[in-house]
Amino acid sequence: MASLWLMFWGALLAATLLPGGSELLLVSLVSAEPSSWLGLFFAATLGNTLGGLSSVALGRLGRVAWEPQPLTASQQRALKLIERYGVWSLLLSWVPVVGDLLCLCAGWLKLPLAITSLLIFIGKAVRYGVILLLLQAF
Repeated sequence: MASLWLMFWGALLAATLLPGGSELLLVSLVSAEPSSWLGLFFAATLGNTLGGLSSVALGRLGRVAWEPQPLTASQQRALKLIERYGVWSLLLSWVPVVGDLLCLCAGWLKLPLAITSLLIFIGKAVRYGVILLLLQAF
């Protein structure tokens, strides 16, 4: 049970603006406890999704307190992705740096929370699923 909590919190913190890699934690925990892979998968996905949603919330709050400043290159890239693909761009919320910014932009643009949450969850679940499949293959 402790490994599930560790995975959940590790994934949640990794999805916030704090640096961290939950992928390595997932691989380590699954290697140590192969029979708990499904629980670890869901703990990682849920934690990482909630971390992404914290960035969505920050984006919504930022709208209230924002003073106009020039956007950085990565912020412009994230905004262009959302402008081009809309809410579907949140399937890429797992991508380092850009994913956090996509979540912030989703909050800033007040995208619908239900579909935003679902697409963030799906994107992060696919990433962890691929990691587990690669781990099993090797």
